Amino acid sequence: MNPLISAASVIAAGLAVGLASIGPGVGQGTAAGQAVEGIARQPEAEGKIRGTLLLSLAFMEALTIYGLVVALALLFANPFKILKTIRNSEELREGAIEQLEKARARLRKVETEADRFRVNGYSEIEREKLNLINSIYTTLEQFENYKNETIRFEQQRAINQVRQRIFQQALEGALVTLNSCLNNELHLRTISANIGMFGSMKEIK
Repeated sequence: MNPLISAASVIAAGLAVGLASIGPGVGQGTAAGQAVEGIARQPEAEGKIRGTLLLSLAFMEALTIYGLVVALALLFANPFKILKTIRNSEELREGAIEQLEKARARLRKVETEADRFRVNGYSEIEREKLNLINSIYTTLEQFENYKNETIRFEQQRAINQVRQRIFQQALEGALVTLNSCLNNELHLRTISANIGMFGSMKEIK
């Protein structure tokens, strides 16, 4: 690949991750601060505020994951590589068409010679020439069909690989986010339980 394109892909991937992290980071900090203020003002609404906060943090974290997916796509599933593959396929197709045109020109020459032989009365040679022409036409058509199918298959396989990688990376990011949210919820519940226990112990004293 062109070194300039590679460098641009790396820079774009870094910008994608950086810009995707700035907004959610600011939003998470603001949401956490507002949640703390709300709990301080209304301690009885702590459970509702905490649940809403965790849900908001999960959605904001998803934005960062989307930026990470875009960065990974730029690094490992670069669209320029796909375009290069498609361009190579088109070049192969054009080469096959050129070869086909040359073969057809040779076949027309053979047909002309066959017509001349037929006029001169060489019927057996004419039949052999016609059979050869039909066989060559059939072979060339099969070759062209095979080339077209190969090109379509390679293009579809490249697209499917890109989709599979992006889906797998997005799924892994979502699982990591879900696991982090569950761990945070468990941690908060543990802290709440400990606070409740301390409160009970104070009341007993």
